[in-house]
Amino acid sequence: MSDPIIHTSQAAKPLGAYPHARRVGNLLFLSGIGPRSASDNSIPGLILNDDGTIRQYDIEAECRATFANVKAVLEASGSSWDNIVDVTVFLTNMKTDFPIYNRVYAEYFSSVQACRTTVEVKSLPTPIAVELKVIAIIP
Repeated sequence: MSDPIIHTSQAAKPLGAYPHARRVGNLLFLSGIGPRSASDNSIPGLILNDDGTIRQYDIEAECRATFANVKAVLEASGSSWDNIVDVTVFLTNMKTDFPIYNRVYAEYFSSVQACRTTVEVKSLPTPIAVELKVIAIIP
């Protein structure tokens, strides 16, 4: 059996003492993954004020970057996008971001038909607007 703890340089480094993913049998559990870039930790579309508060963000760009990071972790784990079975999505602004997120989500997930839960949270550990928690299978 391959190493059950997965780290990859193709997705942003975790913010704490946890892996990108962990394999248990043929199930793969991904840690929360957001849109931060693996190369420079930047967040697409984010503009901060001088005091570090968010001035502007682009939920569509963040969704696309988040999905790319999820895909990178899945592939590093020996799985793939089509093997996703469950997704929990955390949004920081359900009222304004949900319609855009839902449209972009449909582009990526229509053929996958994973179970999904979407919740609003007050904030996430970095100034991001979306994060995914994913469970997939490894065939």
